[in-house]
Amino acid sequence: MLHFARRSHAEIQAARFRTIVAAASLAMGTLAPAQESQAQAPASLEALTPPGAILGFDIGDDYHLATYSELVEHWRILADESPRVALEEIGTTAEGRPQYMAIVTSPANHANLERFRDISLRLALAEDVSEEEARALAEEGKAVVWIDGGLHATEVLGAHQLMEIVWQLASRDDAETLRILDDVIVLAVLANPDGMDLVSNWYMRESEPEKRSTSGIPRLYQKYIGHDNNRDFYMVTQPETENMTRVMFHEWIPQMVYTHHQTGPAGTVMFAPPFRGPFNYHIDPLVILGIDMVGAAMHGRLVAEGKPGTTMRHGARYSTWWNGGLRTVTYFHNMIGLLTETIGNPTPMEIPFLPDRQLASNDLPAPIEPQKWRFRQSIDYSVTANYAVLDYASRYRKTLLHNAYRMARNSIERGSADSWTIHPRRIRAAEQAIAAERETEERSAESAESSRRSRGAPTHIFEEVLRDPDARDPRGYIIPSDQADFPTAIKFVNALIKTGVAVHRATADFEIGAISYPVGSYVVKTAQAFRPHVLDMFEPQIHPNDFEYPGGPPIPPYDYAGWTLAYLMGVEFDRVLEGFDGPFERIEGLASPSEGLVALAETHGPPPDDAAGFLLSSRINDAAVAANRLLAAGAEVFRLAGPTSAGGREWPAGTMHVPATHRTRPIVGPLTTGFGLPFTAVSEAPPPDALRLKPVRIGLWDRYGGSMASGWTRWLLEQFEFPFEVVFPRRLDEGSLRDDFDVLVFVTGAIPSVGSNERSAPRYSRPQPDPAQVPEEYRERLGRVTKDTTIPALREFLDAGGTIITVGSSTALAEYAGLPVSDYLVDYENKPLAREELYTPGSIHRVRIDTRLPVTWGLDEEIDVFMNRSPVFRLPDEPETEGLRPIAWFESNRPLRSGWAWGQEHLAAGTAMAEADVGRGTLYLFGPEILNRGQTHGTFKLFFNAIQLAGATPLANEAAAEE
Repeated sequence: MLHFARRSHAEIQAARFRTIVAAASLAMGTLAPAQESQAQAPASLEALTPPGAILGFDIGDDYHLATYSELVEHWRILADESPRVALEEIGTTAEGRPQYMAIVTSPANHANLERFRDISLRLALAEDVSEEEARALAEEGKAVVWIDGGLHATEVLGAHQLMEIVWQLASRDDAETLRILDDVIVLAVLANPDGMDLVSNWYMRESEPEKRSTSGIPRLYQKYIGHDNNRDFYMVTQPETENMTRVMFHEWIPQMVYTHHQTGPAGTVMFAPPFRGPFNYHIDPLVILGIDMVGAAMHGRLVAEGKPGTTMRHGARYSTWWNGGLRTVTYFHNMIGLLTETIGNPTPMEIPFLPDRQLASNDLPAPIEPQKWRFRQSIDYSVTANYAVLDYASRYRKTLLHNAYRMARNSIERGSADSWTIHPRRIRAAEQAIAAERETEERSAESAESSRRSRGAPTHIFEEVLRDPDARDPRGYIIPSDQADFPTAIKFVNALIKTGVAVHRATADFEIGAISYPVGSYVVKTAQAFRPHVLDMFEPQIHPNDFEYPGGPPIPPYDYAGWTLAYLMGVEFDRVLEGFDGPFERIEGLASPSEGLVALAETHGPPPDDAAGFLLSSRINDAAVAANRLLAAGAEVFRLAGPTSAGGREWPAGTMHVPATHRTRPIVGPLTTGFGLPFTAVSEAPPPDALRLKPVRIGLWDRYGGSMASGWTRWLLEQFEFPFEVVFPRRLDEGSLRDDFDVLVFVTGAIPSVGSNERSAPRYSRPQPDPAQVPEEYRERLGRVTKDTTIPALREFLDAGGTIITVGSSTALAEYAGLPVSDYLVDYENKPLAREELYTPGSIHRVRIDTRLPVTWGLDEEIDVFMNRSPVFRLPDEPETEGLRPIAWFESNRPLRSGWAWGQEHLAAGTAMAEADVGRGTLYLFGPEILNRGQTHGTFKLFFNAIQLAGATPLANEAAAEE
């Protein structure tokens, strides 16, 4: 794992291929900064190697794509030839490639790069920087602009415009370019190196150019998560995300981040900001205003250069509500985040004729005529957009730098005093208070006349509702170290640290108010520059009711509506409303698990040699790692089937018992120190009703082209060290699955829907390519789950005693299996509720859990689950008689915790999860996305328990068999 403390200048210099040094006179300081612009042009621009010399074609040529290897080769050459370009390795990718960043600026700026980086950091963090000093730093500093491309590798324009803009900035000597290089430091980052090589090589594999295509790629273009690599920027699970967030939030903190995507809305060439609403209320207003200003500059330059066809705002669905993407996470860090979506493909295409795109409007001021379109035209549009951004950064350099400081100071000041966040729920509360007062008020003629003159509401309601002392924003959050799953809380803390949040650790016990907290607890204060991100990770998102028109259908949010990470991870924390302090030290680098305790509970001494075993709480997710390591070493592992007393305390059902043997002792120690797992040595042996675990043979469904949900699950299984095999439909269709597997896992999108219920329809279906066009090594991945062939094989697997775990839409398997399970979210005619009646985009809800079931071991009676238009089940009145057991259900008619759930009362009493006996096997139905994007740690135990139970046998049964 990469170290997320800011790297020193020496470390950064060591990572570069070479350090760029300015001309001797500049390095010696004989030229003042104001004189440097005339010295910026290289002595011989003609001597620079153009991209075509490396590629064998020009960027933007029809039917040609460059690989990442070729991009890096060209950047290496430019770094050697041009004093404007330096190359830095920022880390490695999921597949082991080095990931590079090109730093492009004037030679004079390169000679003082560390100073300008320090200025950017000091202004962005605003720690111990006065207003006077900030203005002086803004005067001296250079604007820092991040430009990336290629995050989504099939969006090939992004990578190629990045090659082009680096080349143009290195080779052009016009006055504007020289001014930009004087004023701006450009950080150019290829965001997905693995994907660029995969896609480009796939496209170029055809010798006949007209046959080339980016379609039919056999696997995800990021090793695990494909397109979701733009959904990882607050969780930071993947190496590429770690590399980029370290640069953005620790080493440089640019004022602007511009990410290039594809493709533009039909009938246009490009979408560029400004964005549509809703506006996320945690974001500093200077961010939104800055986006609008830069967006106007982009549109203005494109039109001035005769490049029509760029739309904005409601021309596409992009908004500023969501957090978690490369663009959007920047808003919560006081940066101007920019996105363009542009058409273009090396295979020439057509701009279609759409009548409504031919009428000029505020969102499309300059329509474009339908026409044939070539890749080079899209490159040119992208370069124009880049130059618009860089020109703005040059002209408003001091404003950008000072605004970064001003936003950081705003955050620190708001976190240091009483403050209130106004969100839609607070406004509704005020409106209700106003309506109630007007209904009960006995108006005099004078007050009635006053009401006619003014539409304002009584100001005391503003004070009572919008300034309610109990509704203040927290001054900070305390994450107690004595919570049940502290190792997961540490993972949450590290997600915050990776995104630049300052976190402190208590070095001694302390008290806040009347509450005592133990040493090792974590403290996150809100008086820091990235306060918007802090609040967004702890507080619920309150999405506004957003409809196309009153009474009409809801407007889908861009991505999710609610994502409070502390809820998703099941982290316990306290909100502190008053200013506080204590014995706190700031964490440098990442937080490491505190050393667990391997000791008898009574003595807290070393584990005795005659200890019978070790107990480990089932409430800790990482207990799964312990079980898997022990089982892999051939050790015995048990789960307690009921509560018991051992080691001087009570242990609930599900507790792990590890016999103390020569095999287990060497494994328990590292798990304690490395994962912070609190094993307790006990003298008792496991009781007769304990369940013996065994290694489980897991088959994880996937398909040709790759499923992101499956990829995330593959990554998760690896993190928790479960052995597994990826299984494609052709193998499933062969049957006899019980010979090879104990558990089969089907995530959302695997099992075809039954009927027309859109909530259970696969969301990631793709057409199957012609097998003749697929390389032999990938042909076994072809096919899809079918009712006639695959479903009977799965039923055979269940009948033979196998376990099947289904998630999200794949719970449709229940109906195929003949279970009396139906859709709960239907109207009186048994038709799915319309979106105007019920709409639950990605949001967090609260459910009640049946804690008597082994699959729920380690969970509380109520938990948060992530729903994304997820299925909800209706079970028969007496489900147990049908072999069905409800695992979780919606007990409240207002289960929403974070996000948006229009018509959420329809969820009340519906079943969210169930398990069923099918033949000699077990089928699990998890309607919520319990594994979503590697973020929902609070529901991982359901998945882990279901797997482990598939290989569990009671000790009593073994004894009976021996008799």
